[in-house]
This record gives sequence, structure tokens and C-alpha cells, in this order.
Amino acid sequence: MLRRFLPKTGGGDVITSNNRDDAEQTPMIEVEHLHKVYGSTTAIRDVTFSVAPGEILGFLGPNGAGKTTTMRILTGYLPATEGTARVANFDVHRDSMAVRQRIGYLPESPPLYLEMTVASYLMFVARIKRVAAGDRSDRVTLAMQRCGLMEKRDVLIRKLSKGYRQRVGIAQAIVHDPPVIILDEPTSGLDPRQNNEVRHLIRGLAGDHTIILSTHILPEVSATCNRVAIINQGQIVATDSPEALMNRLSDNLSYEVELHGDRETGRQTLLGVPGVSVVEPLAQDQTVEGRQRWRVMTLAGQDPGAAIAAAVIHQGLELHELRRQRASLEAVFLNLTTEEPQIAEEAAAIAPASPEPEAQPPAPEP
Repeated sequence: MLRRFLPKTGGGDVITSNNRDDAEQTPMIEVEHLHKVYGSTTAIRDVTFSVAPGEILGFLGPNGAGKTTTMRILTGYLPATEGTARVANFDVHRDSMAVRQRIGYLPESPPLYLEMTVASYLMFVARIKRVAAGDRSDRVTLAMQRCGLMEKRDVLIRKLSKGYRQRVGIAQAIVHDPPVIILDEPTSGLDPRQNNEVRHLIRGLAGDHTIILSTHILPEVSATCNRVAIINQGQIVATDSPEALMNRLSDNLSYEVELHGDRETGRQTLLGVPGVSVVEPLAQDQTVEGRQRWRVMTLAGQDPGAAIAAAVIHQGLELHELRRQRASLEAVFLNLTTEEPQIAEEAAAIAPASPEPEAQPPAPEP
């Protein structure tokens, strides 16, 4: 008989979204006033959020903001200095083994044995995750079915593409049917087709599982997540649905501007317009040679479109396009994580997190 871990009754009522339905159910994940200090360095401070059962939470933040530290505390890898974290109403510190049984974790580099077949590897993982002997075969088959791996079950993992290896990584995270899944950069290094396949797989897991998706790819969050938590300098600065976060910035307009002329002059001209908060360069791959494209974000309640056009012309630059746009999730992210107006090379570049040393999985038992 297949068994599922369920949260115990009771628990707190920490609510971090505006949805009243969330208040009527016990959160699957509760994080309250979490602090982590390394010597004189505070990695995270007063981190508080909750995730409802069946929800996908996108966990966003610049490099070094505290995403990995928070996930390591939730998975029992690190102790918190202060605060509490509960998974399925079990305390991460006091009930560490119970929490680990209820979590499936996919690190950025999946812990795979390349010389094992997909099926044998998942059977091994099911055994070390203490899936009952009578349930293992069914659990492995179900995990392979959900991850689209049945046709690869007897293939050596070293022969799989990166996209299929990511699927195997997700399969090992769900083979013991945990209520909570934590995914760290699950689409890192994948091509667009593989990205779409993995996103579809993650969406398919929602409902049966509560998912935290840590990523720096903003379109991935918009396409996959029900809610977003943004962390900056160790503190949660926003938690809500992507749509609600974008509506918060409805007064913060942005413009796409295409100019011809000296690049630095163009940047300084745009930054000097009253009401402009951030100027960042856009991709130049489809821009006519000699032209430059910028995204210009504005302060709340300001609409400096006419002033932008006047300033550009006054400087003797050629204005080829000025397009006003609705606030995007990227604009929300930059608004909440950028302290001073500056171009994207300094504040808007959301680069992949530096790879951490790859953890070696335990050797299979003879």
C-alpha cells in the first residue's frame, strides 16, 4: 500500500499572502523570525513566510541574498541561530528526521550515480529513504511515470541528456512521496525545449506536493509559481502572487528607449531625467548597428515620457523608439532589490548563483 506523509493537525497561522483561503488551512511550511549568523556576518534576519499545501512558491533574490541559507535550514542541513521553521507542522530543529522524511530535495547539481540505470538508481534512493520494501517498486514506477522516464528506465544515467538527468533528479526527490519538494535552480543549463518540459513537470506536481522553487530566472517564476517571495540582503521584502506584486507597481511605469549616438551619453541623459529611477541596457542582438536600447524605470506616480524624449533630442541623440510598458516581475524585483538608481551591470544583472561543491551521494550498499 502506498503511503503519504500528512501534516499533523494544529500548528500556526502565519499568513503571508492576501488570499483569505490561505488563512483557513494549516500552512505546509511555516518560517518565523528566522536568523542565521556566521561569526560577525548575518546571512538572514527575521525571515518570515508560509506556504500553503499544494502551492508553488518562487523564492527569488540576488546572489548572496540568503536563498541557499534559508533552504539549507528548511532541509535540516543547517541550524538556525534564532527563529523557528516547521514543515508539515514538524519543527526543523527538534524533529529533524521527521522533516527530512517529508522533504524531497533537488540541489542545483543532482546527486546521480552515472553508472547506474535510471530504475536501479531510483530503487536505491527509495531504499535509503526508507520506503517500505513492499512499496518500492510501485513508488519507483510512479516516479518514472510522472517524470516521463519510463522509456529510459534501463538506460545508464551517464548516457542521458542534461534534460533527462534533471528529470531523474526530480524523480529521486519525489520517489518517497514527500508532501514538500524543494528545487534549487531546476532548469539551470537546459535549452528552451528542456526548460518547457521541466516547467510542465513541476506544474504537474503542484496540488499533490507543496513546492519551493529557488531560481534567478524571472520568466520561470511567472510561468510556474502561484506566489513569490523575494529576499534581499537577508530579509524578505515581499511575498505575494506575481500578479499582485506587479499591480503594486502599477504606478511605476517603465519605458523601452532606442537611441542612436554615444552610449555613455545616452545612459547619462536618461539617468538625468527627473522621475527616472533605474536605467538598464536591453539585448542588442536585433538592434540596428550604432543604436542602443534601454529600459527606463520610473518613480511611483511619475510619467517622464515627454521629458525623456525632450532630453534625448536636446543632447543631439536620435530617438528611434519610446515605448511605455506595464510593470513586469523583473521591474518588481529591481524595485525591491536596488537601493540606488544604476544601470543593469551594477544592479539588474541577475546572474546564476555560483556553483557550490558537488555533494557526493553515499555509496550503494553491496
